Amino acid sequence: MAIATDELTLDPLPAKLFCQSMAKNPLLLVPNLITIARILAIIPIAILVMDGDLILRLIALILFVLAAASDWLDGYLARAWDQYSPLGRMLDPIADKLLVGIMIAVLAWDGSLSGWDMIPVCAILFREFFISGLREFLGNTKIVLPVSQLAKWKTTVQLIALSIVLFERIVPGFGLLSDVLLWLAGALTLWTGWDYLRASWPHLSGDAR
Repeated sequence: MAIATDELTLDPLPAKLFCQSMAKNPLLLVPNLITIARILAIIPIAILVMDGDLILRLIALILFVLAAASDWLDGYLARAWDQYSPLGRMLDPIADKLLVGIMIAVLAWDGSLSGWDMIPVCAILFREFFISGLREFLGNTKIVLPVSQLAKWKTTVQLIALSIVLFERIVPGFGLLSDVLLWLAGALTLWTGWDYLRASWPHLSGDAR
């Protein structure tokens, strides 16, 4: 007698298992709830780091890594369950920028970032603010700048670099690695910023047809 077997997959539970109201209210969509949780997690992470205690810093590092990983999870679930929404498209990049920007401010405050680290850090902050403003400007002209694959890698490198900076205070000896990753993140950030500026230049200069 033949026995039927199913292949093991990584597909999440079908979205239909959740209540129908979640499909109507964008605030209740699971991907959006994860994104909102990532934003809210920034507050306790910052407080734990600023306390200065190494145990609390370790807890902050764990929360930070989980928050960073949730950036992948919410996107994966949105694609798997087809739960896209304008709210999610707005919140996701905001959550990433808040996570990176506030963590940079906290690490600069407690002395985890050196004077030389300020160069890539300022490049990161400048690009994020500038491109956000550029997107808002182009939004009024109905022009959309899609997020490139390189920009996604840029965010990943930023989050990894900041995680190593957090870890280096707990287990010394990772200073060189954190510096290299910070400068790599800064370079990728400027590169993607230049790509977006170049793509939008015809609309800024009035040459677009």
